[in-house]
Amino acid sequence: MRAGSVWYRVCFVCTANICRSPMAASVFRTMVDNAGLSDLVKVSSAGTGGWFEGEGADLRTVAVLAANGYPDEHAARQFKPAWFVGLDLVVALDESHARFLRYLAPTARDVDKVRLLRSFDPAARKGELDVPDPYYGGIEHFRRCLELIEAASVGLLEAVAEQVVPPGRRGKHAKPQD
Repeated sequence: MRAGSVWYRVCFVCTANICRSPMAASVFRTMVDNAGLSDLVKVSSAGTGGWFEGEGADLRTVAVLAANGYPDEHAARQFKPAWFVGLDLVVALDESHARFLRYLAPTARDVDKVRLLRSFDPAARKGELDVPDPYYGGIEHFRRCLELIEAASVGLLEAVAEQVVPPGRRGKHAKPQD
């Protein structure tokens, strides 16, 4: 675990915080809980814009999450540059979000916190690391979005576990050390 912090904080960021980022946060939070790391990892989400601030996720996001056993506990919000200091990892859902977040980052250290979600998926090809925005598509676009998020979240969980779980305690069923 990192010195001086109780939590390892991960924030997922998309455009409006109503489709991709709340979906990614729900999936990843569930994986964190299932791995027994919920007392070490805090998961949140935000958007690059505040158009839907305070509103719930898109109904298609909610439906796809529910159909796959994921909870929907979400209120949209806009990412603030001041949040960088309290975050360990800022996970962008596409390259436009990553560029925007790097622009907002107050320090070089904060720029280094920004990563694309699909960069954690070993099956993702270079140049194809975006999770496409499903907003203007049908439910099948939301299902595909979930598939991409789930695939990348496995690798993300491994990367985060390396930061919070002592090396001798890692593994599929590793519990954090007190």
